[in-house]
Amino acid sequence: MDEKLYEMIFKRKSFHLFLNVGNEKITQEELDDIDNAFECLEPLYPNIKVKMRIVKENETTCHRKAEYCLLLYSENKDGYLQNIGYIGEQLDLYLVSKNIGTLWFGIGKVEEKELEGLNYVIMIAIRKISDQSAYRKDMYKSKRKDVEEIWEGPLIDGVSDIVRFTPSACNSQPWLVKNEETLDVYRYKKEGKRGIMPANAVSFYNRIDIGIFMCFLELCLIKQNIKFTKELFSDYGLPNELTLNAKYIIEK
Repeated sequence: MDEKLYEMIFKRKSFHLFLNVGNEKITQEELDDIDNAFECLEPLYPNIKVKMRIVKENETTCHRKAEYCLLLYSENKDGYLQNIGYIGEQLDLYLVSKNIGTLWFGIGKVEEKELEGLNYVIMIAIRKISDQSAYRKDMYKSKRKDVEEIWEGPLIDGVSDIVRFTPSACNSQPWLVKNEETLDVYRYKKEGKRGIMPANAVSFYNRIDIGIFMCFLELCLIKQNIKFTKELFSDYGLPNELTLNAKYIIEK
């Protein structure tokens, strides 16, 4: 994974509405660059085929004053949602580095639900940001759970305190890390709590969120020069309180 993406964690914000961002437009050259960049992103599951299609916002049900939407498609295989989150967040941070604002837009609908035999999963809305003041000024003012709510065991400076700012559907923050002999990453579902998401959508989007979280976690570990290997586990979206998704083995 490109460690340069780490710095964009502090700059990115979710543009729930693209207002007061300047008048620049995304050029064809930039669109071509996005296509090329997508092909170079690191997958969580290399055996899962993914594709991206760029369309104008008005070809979707996204009405957030974006210019384009990046439609993400995937094979429906074990881990495909986490894989899309992991790849999509690298794309998100890359776009920020190019002054292109982003919004993960889960409820958006598209006309083409298949692309080369792959199923549509989710979209990212984008727009050129020429007014830099539109970006996040202080990440630490974002509304997130306290570290103690998402991390059990010894804290890791530069990791535990940063990963809590991972974006998630409806700011649900559905993760818990247990730092024991390994860093165990769980999808966490608090009983009876789902925010404004429809009940039948929670596990779908929260598995994408876990992939996004693992992207943030790995960028933080790389930044701290912490070497690791990981083991991934199946998550079938069952409504358990804790579902193990990954174990990170830290090299001593």
